[in-house]
Amino acid sequence: MFETVKDKYLNRELSWLAFNARVLQEAADSTVPLVERMKFLAIFSNNLDEFFRVRVATVRRLISLEKKNSKLDQTHNQTALKAIHHKVITLQKEFDKTYKQIQKELEAKNIFILDEKKIIKKHYGYLHEFFKEKVQPLLVPVILNEASPTPSLRDKSIYLFVKFTVKKTKQKLFALIEIPTDIISRFILLPNQGAKKYIIYLDDVIRLNLPEIFQLFEPDNFESYIIKLTRDAELTIEGDLSDSFFEQMEKSLENRKKAEPVRFIYDENMPKPYLNVLLKKLKISDNENIIPGGKYHNFKDFIKFPNVGEPQLEYPPVKRITHPPFEKSMSMLHAISIKDHLLFFPYQPFDYVIHFLREAAIDPTVKSIKITLYRLAKNSMIINALINAVRNGKSVTAILELQARFDEEANLSWSKKLTDAGVKLIFGLSGLKTHAKLVAITRIVKNKEHHFAYVATGNFNETTSKIYTDVALFTADPQITNEVNKVFHMIEKPYLPHTFKHLLVSPVGMRKKLAKLIQNETQAALKGKEAFIRIKLNNLVDENLIDLLYEASNVGVKIDLFVRGICCLIPGIKGLSENIRAISIIDRFLEHSRIFVFGNEGKPLYFISSADWMMRNLDYRIEVACPIYDKSIKKEIDNYLDIIMSDNQKAREHNAAMDNRFITCEDKMVRSQTDFFDYLKSRPDAIEIP
Repeated sequence: MFETVKDKYLNRELSWLAFNARVLQEAADSTVPLVERMKFLAIFSNNLDEFFRVRVATVRRLISLEKKNSKLDQTHNQTALKAIHHKVITLQKEFDKTYKQIQKELEAKNIFILDEKKIIKKHYGYLHEFFKEKVQPLLVPVILNEASPTPSLRDKSIYLFVKFTVKKTKQKLFALIEIPTDIISRFILLPNQGAKKYIIYLDDVIRLNLPEIFQLFEPDNFESYIIKLTRDAELTIEGDLSDSFFEQMEKSLENRKKAEPVRFIYDENMPKPYLNVLLKKLKISDNENIIPGGKYHNFKDFIKFPNVGEPQLEYPPVKRITHPPFEKSMSMLHAISIKDHLLFFPYQPFDYVIHFLREAAIDPTVKSIKITLYRLAKNSMIINALINAVRNGKSVTAILELQARFDEEANLSWSKKLTDAGVKLIFGLSGLKTHAKLVAITRIVKNKEHHFAYVATGNFNETTSKIYTDVALFTADPQITNEVNKVFHMIEKPYLPHTFKHLLVSPVGMRKKLAKLIQNETQAALKGKEAFIRIKLNNLVDENLIDLLYEASNVGVKIDLFVRGICCLIPGIKGLSENIRAISIIDRFLEHSRIFVFGNEGKPLYFISSADWMMRNLDYRIEVACPIYDKSIKKEIDNYLDIIMSDNQKAREHNAAMDNRFITCEDKMVRSQTDFFDYLKSRPDAIEIP
């Protein structure tokens, strides 16, 4: 089995699949409410879609490149692709098993998911009328024959592959029907029968009515199977000088719809001859892309699985903890001018960020607002606040990243709205995604400038702020605010030299400074002094930094790592990483914050950051790691990391086997997300709010 790139590093793709296996563990966990377990199946499915669209597509492109150049080694990526294929099939089987178990437990709660073969007689009339009125007008069946062109299957959609016989001629015909889940809910609620509640998939409503769809042929002997195609999501931006970058993005997004297939999933019960007919028609031949599955696909739709039972089938509504200094002050800008403030989302309300921008929008002394935008909520109050600021005469500059993967179309739309409102729009630097999360506000009081900054680990997105754990610093400290303004200046005028003393900024110096911080701990340990590193990340991939962590470990530096997703470092290996402990937590909220702490010979250095430790973040993006100078905030970060690293309910250890072994303890039970909420609630004057 292919497991490592080298002896010292885990394979990136297999480590990612191990992360998604942790998501699947949550779906299988009987202590998680049933409807939430359905949602974890949805997250697993959506994650896997993106994995194929991005990572598997990249591996396939590398293989294609190697085939064209005989001097390149072709074995590594081909072996990796086979290992991915094997692991995905294993996970798919575990997924199907988990889904069946959840179904059984739902039935014990009097909730039944019916298919077209188990319909109760009383439901036939209801479903027939529902189909005629709501579904049939949306269906566009495509007959597959020798003369028909190759069907253009949409990415992320599911299709019903239908075989039927024409009664008169006994001719076998095949057809494809796209399931219109983007218009109608995947889940159709049926009338209750006493205490029993029923749900049927839209797929099966269509199966039930196939004779009506194809009545023109006087059909008979129907068989039907769900299929799904996943395409390469890479955008190719052409260097056509006659087109603006905006126009190039629009063209590239259109081309994505016709990109190369990277995965084809089919119902494993489909007869082989039918599968061959379909693959030939779709021109799919690469066996590494063809994956058998169950009767249903596109489980990403299960994120909206309805709770028709008792409230206990879902997590209780999320509550928030207020930040007392902001609650007590009439002005957030005034509170920030007194001292720095750190917020922890989703434990505390993201509303404070909206209030911060709204106050700046109407404050007569505020002259300018600058902001970086990567991913936004569908109905963004951030955008509304910026537009309101323009209407109030402020100078507003937005660095909008058009290449935020899978948010490109939304950001193109936002760019038009912002431009129309009078916001100065910048699309970042060529070849560098702007991923930093920054706001810079300038006030002029009595002819003197006062600067405020917001630096965060997560996006300006009200929706994800309710389910992603992130931290955000509000500050008026000139050491930070001046350099936040320099980051905006660097983006606006990249031809000028830029240096930073306090912020770590990619790509101009973060890598070197992180390396130096690790090496300082190594030197401290060699001197016999206390040395430690505590890092919280989403992904740890960069081999140069991993090597430095190994070197630090080997001289006695104590290293605690929290890595939610990909971890290519192997902890706990004798002579390599004995002093490194690495864990991951999958729970109700998605762990998203990045925090770095270095011992610094008894004077620890603290940073919050938008950057993971990957080559793309350190060398090909504009990222910021911001130092924390306030002593009380440093203490809060220590407490936060203490709780995270003590988790023994939802924490799994990273290891060479990538087996997601749970960390357990018979003493005190610690579930970090619950316990940290309680910690914030226990602070003086903190109030729990809906």
